[in-house]
Amino acid sequence: MNKILKSLLIPGVVAGAIFGCTNDNPGPDNAPNPVNPVEIPARISEGTNDFSFNFLHTLQQTQAPDGNLFVSPLSLHMALGMLLNGAEQETADEILKALEMEGVSLSDLNNAYKTLINDLPVADAKVNLGLANSLWYKSDFEVKPDFQSVLKNSFNAEATGLPFNNAAKDKINQWASDKTNGKIKQVIKEITPDHVMFLLNALYFKGDWKYQFDAKNTRDETFKLENGSGKPVKMMYAKSSFKNFSAAGYDMVQLPYANGQFNMTLLVPKGENTVNKMLTDFNSGDWERFRTGTSESNIEVGLPRFTLEYSAQLKQTLEKMGIQKAFTSAAELGKIHATADLFVDFVKQDTFLGIDEKGTEAAAVTSIGIGVTSVGPNQKIVCNRPFALIISENTSNTILFMGRINNPESK
Repeated sequence: MNKILKSLLIPGVVAGAIFGCTNDNPGPDNAPNPVNPVEIPARISEGTNDFSFNFLHTLQQTQAPDGNLFVSPLSLHMALGMLLNGAEQETADEILKALEMEGVSLSDLNNAYKTLINDLPVADAKVNLGLANSLWYKSDFEVKPDFQSVLKNSFNAEATGLPFNNAAKDKINQWASDKTNGKIKQVIKEITPDHVMFLLNALYFKGDWKYQFDAKNTRDETFKLENGSGKPVKMMYAKSSFKNFSAAGYDMVQLPYANGQFNMTLLVPKGENTVNKMLTDFNSGDWERFRTGTSESNIEVGLPRFTLEYSAQLKQTLEKMGIQKAFTSAAELGKIHATADLFVDFVKQDTFLGIDEKGTEAAAVTSIGIGVTSVGPNQKIVCNRPFALIISENTSNTILFMGRINNPESK
């Protein structure tokens, strides 16, 4: 399977942070179905995996260690890819480096995004997957035609100009809800006077387990929290031949969806190891070794039945990853607008995850808010009353003339 497909499923890896696991009945429909491979250049595929783990590790540093964490690296990568197409010079270089795409041409990267948008939704006929992008701009803000064109051609992004008022906010949020099957209803809480544009990526996934959990095996159990206390959960069980791996500090198991082109991989810490340390130590090299070098064996898996909603402001995380200039008044976003001094006001991701005996439903919306730098009104100094003046030479600080004008006479 293509590596960026795995990047899409890194939320499954992160979801392991909230699983206390230990697998039973195959689904009723095991008939083979044709799958459609998703092919992008190896360099871009590898880079997206590196980005995924770097994003995860950096995000851990900015989030509460005892809270849930669920993100979509693919959604963030694609949203930043749209921003990259509007950036220049050092700003573009920082974004490209953070995306782990140094040395990759913008045209090659855009072609890869286009492939993912077109091919991921049809990769497995039994999995419902949607990728959507949109550009929203203030109606009196002139967006460069080339920027709109590349977002339309490479990202299939809808471009809409609106008066930036509460009605516009509601329309943008409705788009997010529509593209995530109603799972993420609000991504923009307010539109400030400085805002002139929003870039949005929405990702939706719904897949049934290839080997479903039989509801009659679900039972009440206790989930042990990091602080040693316990909470009641509904623990589902399934038993089948799963790809799995055991290391010194953790166990891994991969649960396939539908025809097996999509999977959820669970990582469960062992012994004194903690989930935070496990994820910090786990990297793209470890992921690649599991992906390519692990075989299947019979195993039973226990997985809590649950839903969660997660939201994170990503400015601090992205700054730690090297995207800094874009968030300042020195941002170089001249490919979006010819003269306006633009900057990235925020990058935010909202996600949803639901897991039950039948399968998984997950959604993410990454939103990027772009503002215009506030320069304030022009100051005025009007000599419309008696005033003084000084005429001097600068380098020697010599005053040549000085005076007071009480009654100027017009010439």
